[in-house]
Amino acid sequence: MPIVDVVDSKKKKVGTVDLPNEVFGCKPHGPLVHEAVVMQRACDRQGTASTLRRGEVSGSGKKPWKQKHTGRARAGSLRSPVWRHGGTVFGPKPRSYAFGMPRKKYRAALQSALSAKVLEGNVVVVSELAIAQAKTKLLSTALTQLGISGTALLVIGDVNSPVVQAGKNLSNITVLRPEELNVYDVLRCHSLVIPQSELSRVSEVWS
Repeated sequence: MPIVDVVDSKKKKVGTVDLPNEVFGCKPHGPLVHEAVVMQRACDRQGTASTLRRGEVSGSGKKPWKQKHTGRARAGSLRSPVWRHGGTVFGPKPRSYAFGMPRKKYRAALQSALSAKVLEGNVVVVSELAIAQAKTKLLSTALTQLGISGTALLVIGDVNSPVVQAGKNLSNITVLRPEELNVYDVLRCHSLVIPQSELSRVSEVWS
């Protein structure tokens, strides 16, 4: 069972905590994590690329010239793909790129990603993460005091917390509820910051 330090808002050690072994103590599984990331990114694709086929471009349907005795190649339509301004062959059309994976596999992938964060030493458990007002400057200062630099993922269960509102204006900060944890955001962040009070909920949802 992984054991990590619990720090206060000034990054001073105030104790230790045993992280749930079912969530943070798994053996990292690279291929499984990769599959989950590919699936998640594919589901985020808009799929709005669109081209015009030969039946959709503007132009006459009349045969440009007679079939024989002109010395020119045969042509049946001005909208042929071989012509300028003609239609596109096998071009993209709006579609969904989404696909799924079994829930147990995705859960295992997230557990693997969280466990890898622990092994890297990039999981920060704080006794409390709170700011007086929903101001970006206050949150930025609080994270600096914690020694957090670069991208960070904050796990906050209370959607009305000032931290949630303040985090929206910081491009390198992502704030998620325990239920919203996902493989891509966990891997994308450098530091994973979890208040000690949220550990039980993370364990309950993802164990």
